[in-house]
Amino acid sequence: MQALLWDVFCRVIDNHGDLGVCWRLAADLAGRGHRVRLWVDDARALAWMAPQGEPGVEVCHWPDEETALPAAGDVVIEAFGCDPPARFVAQMQRPQPPAWINLEYLSAEDYVERSHGLPSPVMSGPGRGLTKHFFYPGFTDRTGGLLREPGLMAAQASFDASAWLAARGIDRRPGERLVTLFCYDHAPVTALLRGLVHAMEPGRVDDRMHDREQGQAHAPASVRLLTTPGPATTRVEEALKTLPAPAGLQVQALPWLSQADYDRLLWAADLNLVRGEDSFVRAMWAGRPFLWHIYRQDDGAHEAKLAAFLARLLDGVEASQAQAWRTAWAGWNAVAGQSARLSADWSAALPTFLQAAARQVALRWREKLLQQADLVTQLEAFVSRLRPPAAHRGPADGAHSARAAG
Repeated sequence: MQALLWDVFCRVIDNHGDLGVCWRLAADLAGRGHRVRLWVDDARALAWMAPQGEPGVEVCHWPDEETALPAAGDVVIEAFGCDPPARFVAQMQRPQPPAWINLEYLSAEDYVERSHGLPSPVMSGPGRGLTKHFFYPGFTDRTGGLLREPGLMAAQASFDASAWLAARGIDRRPGERLVTLFCYDHAPVTALLRGLVHAMEPGRVDDRMHDREQGQAHAPASVRLLTTPGPATTRVEEALKTLPAPAGLQVQALPWLSQADYDRLLWAADLNLVRGEDSFVRAMWAGRPFLWHIYRQDDGAHEAKLAAFLARLLDGVEASQAQAWRTAWAGWNAVAGQSARLSADWSAALPTFLQAAARQVALRWREKLLQQADLVTQLEAFVSRLRPPAAHRGPADGAHSARAAG
């Protein structure tokens, strides 16, 4: 595809999750030769998320009423329904307007296939007469796929987990299992800690796969829980004050990690507990067992979203293994009143996630996803279909690359 100038609009809402998705999108586009202006209302998190920036990506502060605006690029993306400023939309009115994309949230629900790619004519306001199009990420060929930059699988295949962990002060002992935690504030962390202790009881965990990977002889089971900054670390620290010292369980709080290093953390772990959208997708590419802490919605819509994903993930999985995943995911997300029973359910289900069979579930799912074209490849093709032949020119005048804001 000919190089284009892309304007990506993003508002930071909750712990920079939307910014994480938008930065990966912008960096992936730039890595394929495009130029990107990432318009964001709070770019401070990029100082740790992407400290080196990305050639071809210019980070721009969300314009106020006084900001002088450049001409719109060839493509305008509003991420997750964040309306671009009215003044910017007004100057999209030109003989060959930019392709206007509404990048939606990821979901496995059926409506995604029905809605992906649909036009949405603008009937009022400064964009009247223009048309935006819905672009839905997803897990099937009738969706926009998932963000997956070229070379991701090759980088993972050549990754030296032991060296990377040691360089970051994570001294992994022989036979020790690594569990990462990134969660919302309402996560039932006390039950998690109890479940991890329960998982270390003799006979609960099959060490054969782990020992082959580590090149180590069998050792008594132990678990190291690695917590990310924010609610994960805070909630674990609070929970440990109310529990007896858990034998065999080590807890280590991590600093902020760049996106590249967070990916490597997921690759190195035996079990990843993730939240939101960005880390959820990266956990799937890691090919390790994972539990997703879904963003809770007041109307309970998140429960249908969770069930829809599990239905796809566990399609064809052996019944007892599938039930263990459903039990743990429902408890972790307090679905349908499960929170009161979580401790018992978690204790029964969690050891399953440290078994070789759970790893096979994750690898099988990843292999299925790898059959899809990635999101940026599909987005490029979609934009090419939207743009008239006369519009297939170079990037808009005045575009330039810059480093990310620090």
